[in-house]
Amino acid sequence: MFDTSTLKYDDKGLIPAIAQAEDGMVLMMAWMNAEAVKKTLSTGRVTYWSRSRQSFWVKGETSGHVQELIDFRVDCDRDCLLLIVRQTGPACHTHRLSCFYTAVRDDDEVELMKPI
Repeated sequence: MFDTSTLKYDDKGLIPAIAQAEDGMVLMMAWMNAEAVKKTLSTGRVTYWSRSRQSFWVKGETSGHVQELIDFRVDCDRDCLLLIVRQTGPACHTHRLSCFYTAVRDDDEVELMKPI
């Protein structure tokens, strides 16, 4: 069983987790604590820690936009996670495929994708 204590959490007990689709698109970044990591690995449903609500957040629990875990990766410093997921529906709460839908180009913000 994976030992979550080997990960390097911040002073609040959190570690950043980047969700990436199977095709390579970066979908979102959220936070996990040790229990969220354990829940994700045991259920295959990606579970985050909501800093604003101070509670667990199973992606898609209310929206239906589920993230099914395909691969769980730890970076070389053990202080960031990469979750390869099968995303159902949009990943962003704005109903876009990715939370990273804004670019800065030539000193202007450009919207890269519309809500679906």
